[in-house]
Amino acid sequence: MEFANPKLLWLLAVWLPMTAYYVYGLRKGRATMRISSVAGLRGVPRGARYYLRHLPFAARCAAVGLLIAAMARPQSSTSDASSTTEGIDIVLALDVSGSMLARDFKPDRISAAKQVAGNFIADRPNDRIGLVVFAGESFTQSPLTTDKASLLNILGTVESGIVEDGTAIGNGLGTAVNRLRESKAESKVAILLTDGVNNRGQIAPQTAADIAASLGIRVYTIGVGSEDTAPYPAIDMWGNVSFVPMKVEIDEKTLSEIAEKTGGKYFRATDNDKLNEIYKEIDRLEKSRVEVEHRTRYDERFAGFALAALSLLVAEFLMRRIWLRRLP
Repeated sequence: MEFANPKLLWLLAVWLPMTAYYVYGLRKGRATMRISSVAGLRGVPRGARYYLRHLPFAARCAAVGLLIAAMARPQSSTSDASSTTEGIDIVLALDVSGSMLARDFKPDRISAAKQVAGNFIADRPNDRIGLVVFAGESFTQSPLTTDKASLLNILGTVESGIVEDGTAIGNGLGTAVNRLRESKAESKVAILLTDGVNNRGQIAPQTAADIAASLGIRVYTIGVGSEDTAPYPAIDMWGNVSFVPMKVEIDEKTLSEIAEKTGGKYFRATDNDKLNEIYKEIDRLEKSRVEVEHRTRYDERFAGFALAALSLLVAEFLMRRIWLRRLP
């Protein structure tokens, strides 16, 4: 309950002069009949009407208070809100070639990439996200979906060796673009992560970038790998695992051109922390828009206060004229 004109409630101060005048009248006496002595009346028992003699005045004060409250326009309010979410369609294109097993990331490149991508997916509840994996060829691991739990489960099953080895960057980007081609979202984004140089596939990276640009798809590219060399696991003829230095070769020029052509950005990740920072920056750059509209409906409640005040005034009149009537 609230009042549209709360300042009018200051009029309740009229109770003070009303009470003062009433008390003054009681002390002065209002009787017009003179008698010689009241000694004979002192032993007469006092009935209910004696103790309720102030009830009409109390009813009048309550009526005045209710009338003032009615003038202040009491209202009840009901609030509700509706939200409109404009999500972003995002496809993650993840390199799963053999070189992603290099140990310059902890525990290795592909595990680090999956962990950070998983956090990225979980932090974007309003977006549809899909997953593409590529090595010597590419395929869709998950179409665009809002079912983040299922997508995270699928991401967890991704590992190196599930497709023919190699690095088909153009095919990976082309498959991601194809998943976004019919999207009706206002914003369409592809995030391509690789640690190598395009050496396989039927689609050139530049061609895939041109298609993405024509469809309004922004591409963020991430080159994964430390500087110079990285330890790579190798198994000898007896099954023993050892680590050999492997030269890190990332086609940063091509990745930068893809990002620039599509309005995205190229990043270089040299360790787990840097990779995590990159995904956080992309998260900040591609924020979903959520509009919340608040509505408040007011219902006037003054009629109940006015009716109660009228009832009290009628009750006061009846009490004064009938039940608690006094001699003039």
